[in-house]
Amino acid sequence: MQAARGASLNSSDSADHGPSRRRPDARLVFAAIAVVAYVADLGSKQWALSALVDGDKPLIGDWFTLHLTFNPGAAFSTGTDFTIVFTALAVVAVVVVLWLSRRVRSSVWALALGLLLGGVSGNLTDRLVRDPEPLHGHVVDFLMLPNWPVFNIADICINVAAGLIILQTFRGVALDGSRDADDRSDAASATQP
Repeated sequence: MQAARGASLNSSDSADHGPSRRRPDARLVFAAIAVVAYVADLGSKQWALSALVDGDKPLIGDWFTLHLTFNPGAAFSTGTDFTIVFTALAVVAVVVVLWLSRRVRSSVWALALGLLLGGVSGNLTDRLVRDPEPLHGHVVDFLMLPNWPVFNIADICINVAAGLIILQTFRGVALDGSRDADDRSDAASATQP
């Protein structure tokens, strides 16, 4: 039986008899994305270390080339004398992302934080285990575009994560999926008699 506008009056009519479409837990999405990003970064760097020993490999003419290089500094090879500082900052970033991930309930935030953790952890691993020494290791970069510094998969993950974080911030979406507008309307309704 149906009421006006198609609403069911029987409780049995509202039961979903098909397969349930449950959303995955955002923390599981976060963990899965972080692991995939980390493994993809480390795997691609290991591949580059073996495949690019003999020199560059152009993929799309001069526009996109595989070029092996080692970066002791930060983005754009800045701060090459401060490798230990970048290592310490990366450790802090990993701890902060893990702490924030406890509150994540939004799938977009889970994607952003997972990419960020995977990317930062990938470059941190290089700084911890690669030559010249632990905590001073150089990051393996191998993706080269014209007029752009050489980069790696971790750098892509970090930049995509930054874009998603900026997007979520502008949209007013909190880690738990709530919106700033929802919070303001809840506060306004609570103050009205």
